[in-house]
Amino acid sequence: MSTVIEQPVEARLVAAAPRMPSIPATLHYDRGDPFAVRMTFPAPATLENVEVCWTFSRELLITGMQEPDGHGDVRVRPYGYDRTVLEFHAPEGTAVIHVRSGELRRFLQATGELVPLGLEHLQLDLDHELAELMRGSR
Repeated sequence: MSTVIEQPVEARLVAAAPRMPSIPATLHYDRGDPFAVRMTFPAPATLENVEVCWTFSRELLITGMQEPDGHGDVRVRPYGYDRTVLEFHAPEGTAVIHVRSGELRRFLQATGELVPLGLEHLQLDLDHELAELMRGSR
């Protein structure tokens, strides 16, 4: 069984202009980091022309699809019948995108099959992580 889930999604960048261009993005979930979701945007889709990856909690994505959630760099909220808004806040500015909620639900369903909600802690090898930390302090 794979330990990683990757799913391409179509994101729509909300800009001041009336049209909302589609940009590709990839959602990524790794059983080795069971609390986190990554969303990656390819270089051509960014202002800096470099790949950009945002990491945020799976719980934030789940909750934000039902009600506004997030107080930091990443915020998520439902929008209409089948859209979810993700806001990414950085010193350079804020990117606001819309993603089809159905795509997010499929992704989250797959992550839940890989690591059920509430059982993420069972994927962590805390003894190994602690040993690695201690090795670096000698």
